[in-house]
Amino acid sequence: MRAPITLCQGWNVAIAPSRSGFLLLDTSLNLIASNPEAVQILSYPSKPDRIKQLNVFLSDRIRNVMVDYPLTESNGVKEYQSGRRRYICRKFHIDSNGRSSPQPAIAMIFERTATPDLALEEICRQFDLTRRERETVELLVQGLTTKEIASRLAISPNTVKAFVRIVMVKMSVSTRSGIVGRLTGARSLG
Repeated sequence: MRAPITLCQGWNVAIAPSRSGFLLLDTSLNLIASNPEAVQILSYPSKPDRIKQLNVFLSDRIRNVMVDYPLTESNGVKEYQSGRRRYICRKFHIDSNGRSSPQPAIAMIFERTATPDLALEEICRQFDLTRRERETVELLVQGLTTKEIASRLAISPNTVKAFVRIVMVKMSVSTRSGIVGRLTGARSLG
């Protein structure tokens, strides 16, 4: 099922449900479309439904995010903090085939990054996990699929599966949820 996104200038767009924030901007950095996650990320700590002139508010926040993030740079990555949460902000230029505004010019995606977790560090030490095994476990705990983990780590899905199998052997569990359970148990003890 596709989730609706907010349309600002008559665009008819729907995207699959996601935990990531998505923005579509024109060349003047005016908001064309966004999903609810992006609105929540950018409006924090305020609640979006309590903000008057939400589009103006979001446009200001977008311009703040874009400071030191040159428009001339074709694509890029920047870190963005919303409260205590950190996000990786990825910017992509969209070829509008020479059309004038308000054609989409920039797409932005906000993906949450993991914060250091003492329980995870303890589990990694306890079971002698390598750096790549730890990275795999971090993303596994975030609920990512094998393909998503592979994409984030720039490795093949088969390599991710191998890391998961090694971690399962080291932790004496037989499922991916067993890995998560070990970590959850360590968190509740701490």
